[in-house]
Parts: sequence; C-alpha cells; structure tokens
Amino acid sequence: MKTKQRAQGGSLPGAILLIAGCCIGAGMLGLPVLSALVGFEPSLLMFVLSWLFMTTTALLLLEVNLWFTNEVSIISMAGRTLGIAGKVVGWVCFAFLFYALGIAYITGSGELISDFIREISGREIPNWIGCLAVSLLFGVFVYLGTKSVDFFNRFLMAGLVLTYVLLVFFGAKHVNPEYFKYKDWPLAATVLPVMIISFGFHNMIPSLTTYLKGDAKRLRLAIICGSAIPLVIYLIWEWLILGLVPVEGKMGFLEAAEKGNMATEVLKTAVGSLIVVDIAQYFAFFAILTSFLGNSLSFVDFLADGLSIKKDRLGKLWLCLLVIVPPFILALIYPGIFLMALNYAGAFGAVVLFGILPASMVWSGRYYKKIGHIRMVPGGKAVLLLVILFALVVITLQFR
Repeated sequence: MKTKQRAQGGSLPGAILLIAGCCIGAGMLGLPVLSALVGFEPSLLMFVLSWLFMTTTALLLLEVNLWFTNEVSIISMAGRTLGIAGKVVGWVCFAFLFYALGIAYITGSGELISDFIREISGREIPNWIGCLAVSLLFGVFVYLGTKSVDFFNRFLMAGLVLTYVLLVFFGAKHVNPEYFKYKDWPLAATVLPVMIISFGFHNMIPSLTTYLKGDAKRLRLAIICGSAIPLVIYLIWEWLILGLVPVEGKMGFLEAAEKGNMATEVLKTAVGSLIVVDIAQYFAFFAILTSFLGNSLSFVDFLADGLSIKKDRLGKLWLCLLVIVPPFILALIYPGIFLMALNYAGAFGAVVLFGILPASMVWSGRYYKKIGHIRMVPGGKAVLLLVILFALVVITLQFR
C-alpha cells in the first residue's frame, strides 16, 4: 500500500539560495589570510573536504529532523535523541558559536566603519567607535524584528553580489600566477576550522524542512546544491585574493595573520589598483553585515525559546542586550580578535554542534531508539564514525 505523500510546497530555487546566502559572509574575509599560509593547492583540497564534511552533517541533521512531524530546533532534536546530556551540549555549543561569531563580526565591521570615516573626514577614529555604531545599528534592527531585518538584508545582499562580481572582474587582470607556487602541505589541515564555519547553515534546516513540506528529495537537493554554490564562489575568491597578494614580505599574508587582519587590509598596499581596494572594502562591509544580521536574529530566537523570554517590548530589549552587549565588550577588550574568533567558532562551536551532534543523534535514532525510517546518508555506522573522527581531528588541531 502506497503511503500518502506530503503536499509539495515552497520553492526549491528559493531554498537553495537561502542556504547559499547563509554560507557566504564574513568567513570570506578570514579565509584568504589563513589559507594563504598553506598555499593555493592545499587550500583547495581543504575546501573540498570541509564542504563534504558540512554537507554530510547537514544531511544527517535533516534525517533527524524528518523523524519529527512538528518543527523542532537543533536543541530539541538533541534532547529527544540524546537526552539531557545532548541538550546541554547543544545549548553550550550554540551559545559559544554565536557569541564567537558575534565577536568576529563586531570587530571586523567596527574596523571597516572606522576606516571609512577616517578616509571621508581625514580624522583618526578609534575602532571602538565603529564597533559601537554597528552594535547600536544592529541592535535596533534586531529589536524591530524579522520584517525590518529582511528589508535591510535585501539591500545588503544586493550590494554583496554586486561588489563580488565587480571585484572578480577588475581584480582578475592583476592576478600573479607566481603567488600560487607557494605550498606548505604539513600545515594544510590547520585552515579547516574557518573553512568549516564558512559552510555553516545547519541552523536553517528545521525552517527549510517546514518550508519544503518535509519533501526529502527536494530537501536533499537543496542542501547539496545550496552548499555547492558557496564552494564555487569560495574557490574563485581564493584564486583571486591569493593571486593578488604575496605570502611573505611587508603587508603580505604572514604579517596579516600575525596581526589578525582581514583580507581587505592586505589588499590596501599589495594591490596597485585603487578601484580593486575600494570595491574590496565595500564587499567586506556587506559580507560582515549580512552575516551579522542573520546571526543576531537567529540568536535572539534561540535565547527567547531557551530562556522562555516573551518577545514583548521589554523581553525583546533584554534579548537584544544579551545578544549584542557581551560580544561588544569582548571586541573592545580584544580588538584584533577577528581571525581568532572565527577559528574558535569553527573548531569548537560548529564542529561539535553541526558535526559530532548530528552524527550522534543519527546513531542513537537509527540503532538504539529505532526511529529512523529515512536515510539521507548511506554508509551506516562507518560513515558516522568517520564524521565524528574528522570532527575530533579538527578540534585536536585547534588545541595544538
């Protein structure tokens, strides 16, 4: 007897673009600085490995999500499959991940805003003013809610796409093939944490499952295609930036990594074309702000649910303060923490929350609770063990 299929709903292209848009963001500003230290060819391999890992874990999380008829969060899924321990681990990792990303976004955007004001006014502006400005701006938008964020985000995404296309167009002719000869294979795996966080969209899976009415085939296709688009964009971006800036020498990538600078900072002196530098600055601005908006809004919803805070006027005010103030304070204390925050977010937050946890939930659901009836990833226990082992290797590398 045939089972009744769920009514088809939502747009597959829309779901693909939502995933792609969630991935492409501030990570692009840290990726070239760190990946340049291992070389172009090793970084390409690490990109593919990171994409395979995160796409696999996203499919595992989707598998768990499809076990439930109602919309559930990652924390709820962990609680139902792994018990209270899974829920606690999920809570801690979620908070750590989003706070670490918040620190990176505030420091990065604060630096860009301060630079922009200095160029316009000719006055020296401390970075903390830029950090304060972006924190207040985003606090207002997040307080106003999803509709205001959605409207502002459309403008930012249009700017992000336009500046990316222009940057590739104008920057391609300045690429120096000699810069691609640098390789350091022994260090290749050290760039995995930032690459992994750059493919992070897993917190959207419950919403996408509802959006596509639980259609497993369309959801699988959305995840694979939606994550493949950022992979292509990242590879082109790597080719461009690593071909524009040398690894060694004054204002090279080695110096930038030591100072914790973004990719746009090294372009200022390494590239002779002023238009490339200007476009890169605007691109960086749009990349950070789009990431910061989505991160802040998701975190507000998470804290509202987890702390049982009503989203009335007073409740939303407290939620916005909880989301914005802690990373703002840490950004002031550690102004050069951009790259470090992205690294720790990837190595501890994303790897555990979006890697180990989904594999563990699938293991529990499939082999202990016997509730898994749809398998998104073939390979059985061997694949689950491989995912967990890969995640542990990334965490170990960060400790070293």
